[in-house]
Amino acid sequence: MAISISVVLLLLFFTVVFMRNGALKISHAMICVLLGFYLASSSMAPTIHQGLAATADLVSGLRP
Repeated sequence: MAISISVVLLLLFFTVVFMRNGALKISHAMICVLLGFYLASSSMAPTIHQGLAATADLVSGLRP
């Protein structure tokens, strides 16, 4: 568990650096994809899913 959390944090760090750089290349996109796979298999996955579902419900309920 400790190894997967440290890998997630490392990939998250690189993703933030690449996004702030403004130059997202193919190699950078692959790191973002790896971050997604690690997050999906981590213990944080249900919390992330619930947060995204709640946000989608909130946005879908808004009337222009």
